[in-house]
Amino acid sequence: MIFTAFAKALGQFGDPRFRRVLFLGIGLTFALLIAAYAALLMLIQWLVGPDTALPFLGEVTWLNDLLSVGSFFLMMLLSVFLMVPVASAITSMFLDEVAEAVEAKHYPHLPPVPGLSFWDGFKDTVNFLGVLITANILALIFYVLFAPAALFIFWGLNGFLLGREYFTLAAARRVGLVEAKRLRRRHGAMIWAAGVLMAMPLSVPLVNLLIPILGAATFTHIFHAVARRS
Repeated sequence: MIFTAFAKALGQFGDPRFRRVLFLGIGLTFALLIAAYAALLMLIQWLVGPDTALPFLGEVTWLNDLLSVGSFFLMMLLSVFLMVPVASAITSMFLDEVAEAVEAKHYPHLPPVPGLSFWDGFKDTVNFLGVLITANILALIFYVLFAPAALFIFWGLNGFLLGREYFTLAAARRVGLVEAKRLRRRHGAMIWAAGVLMAMPLSVPLVNLLIPILGAATFTHIFHAVARRS
């Protein structure tokens, strides 16, 4: 079931609605990172000013320029690590559109459902991003203690989190949150395994930007398969 669902999701990746969500997520991520860098520059200029007095050196006029250049390289370095989680989080705000595209193509007999409002999607995205970042920060301890198994710990942890998030997203659209949680508990092992399949490419640059879309599409298929069985 998992590989069939993934193959269907991969086969639909050329769908214009899939590409729209992808480009929208990446574009908003770049805009957010640029805005964060601009805010950092403004903070530096406000704190340092054009002239600054340093111990033993007196007044200096080059500190502002030095910090500005340094902040640029700092943001470039941070963007390498922030690009994927931020892009994934922003893309997740529009995954309801991916689920709609999947159902329109593969399940056209189903009646339409009301989509999530922007603020509901934003709230879910912030909550999921917070859980994802916190869990991975705490997992750093296990990455260090069990270094040879760090990659498998990463896959297992993020597979669990991604599986829960994407299955709940797909199921709650149709059967509500309570029933979605019941189905998730009943099929927990299979959902975790599918989540691991989504988590494995997270360590591959650029490919990891596609995972939120593929994940939402894959778990939409998985939900309909388990709903038929239930």
